[in-house]
Amino acid sequence: MFVSLILFLITKKLKMSKEHTIHAYCMKTKEKNVPMVDAVITKTSKGGYMAQGTDGKGNKMTTMLSKDSAEAAVKAGTAKMG
Repeated sequence: MFVSLILFLITKKLKMSKEHTIHAYCMKTKEKNVPMVDAVITKTSKGGYMAQGTDGKGNKMTTMLSKDSAEAAVKAGTAKMG
C-alpha cells in the first residue's frame, strides 16, 4: 500500500513537470508538438502572450499562448518572462 502511494505521487509529479512544457510547430523540419527549449515569453501589443525559443537543434520557434498557459510555464520554470 505504501509503495503504491509513493509511486502514485512520483508519477503525478512527473506529469506536472511535463504539463507546462511549451510545444510548437517547427517550420524548418515540419514537425508538430516539438518541445521548446530556452523559451522566453513576451506580451504582444494587443495583450496576447508569445513564446520564442529553440527546438534544441538550433531551429528558432515561436508560438502564441493564453495568459494562463504563459503564467503556468513561468511558474513551473520552463520559460522566462521577457
